[in-house]
Amino acid sequence: MADYNLAVSWSGKDALADSDANKVISGGDFHTEFTAVKEAVNSKADINGDAAESFSATTATEGTNTTQVATTAFVQAQYAYPVGAIFTTTTAYANSAAVVSAIGGTTWVAFGAGKVLVGLDSGDTDFDTSEETGGSKTHTLTTAEMPAHTHSYYKSTTSDNFSIDDTGRVTGAASATTGSTGGGGAHNNLQPYIVVYMWKRTA
Repeated sequence: MADYNLAVSWSGKDALADSDANKVISGGDFHTEFTAVKEAVNSKADINGDAAESFSATTATEGTNTTQVATTAFVQAQYAYPVGAIFTTTTAYANSAAVVSAIGGTTWVAFGAGKVLVGLDSGDTDFDTSEETGGSKTHTLTTAEMPAHTHSYYKSTTSDNFSIDDTGRVTGAASATTGSTGGGGAHNNLQPYIVVYMWKRTA
């Protein structure tokens, strides 16, 4: 509601001498005063919530904790996406300004390109720090990482495969290896995924 101020100096009239013609209250005085009252009353917000009526208020600074009216901008800035929040969307916003225009805040930066989010786990050194990164799309197994296994192969039992010393004794079998298989390439580590845009609010 607009501030209401007296339009007619009523106390000034009272101070005039009774013989002063300006002390007389006229219909024009009442008209002027009631017009000012009408304009002030008509400027108030409709508390019934008329959808056709607009309402505006001063946006409080972040952190305000009073009975002041909370504007949409304040709610967006303070609670919906506070500084440090991650905003995910399927809309390709062009830049930080476009995100600010859409949901509020001051500054947003593109976040998490090519990565998925995982919850912090203070008991696991791989996941115990916010924004810690790790992992890879592909990985080549080392010998130690391969499952323990054996290979079958055929070996001739003729004496050609043994070493014989001067006395005719068999001193041991000749070395033998199985055939090689496998390409040594990296295997895929990707979990099932769906791509979205991610933004982090920094201010």
